[in-house]
Amino acid sequence: MTDRILQILKEIRPESDFAGSTDFLCDGLLDSFDMVTLVATLDKAFSISIEGTEIVPENFSNADTIRRLLLKYGVKE
Repeated sequence: MTDRILQILKEIRPESDFAGSTDFLCDGLLDSFDMVTLVATLDKAFSISIEGTEIVPENFSNADTIRRLLLKYGVKE
């Protein structure tokens, strides 16, 4: 699942090195518009609907936090 997450991130911001970052937001790899795009893409790619209350920086700071969020929504590894 982590590879798929990194692939989606690369599609949103191809110039960014997400694999080498531990905090996408602090490192400037994602901005608020990218977050909205990421949530919509994850919803579609994994057939889920991430609730607005879950769209907080802590859930999107790196690939592992995104993976944990997806697991919470029942996405299988």
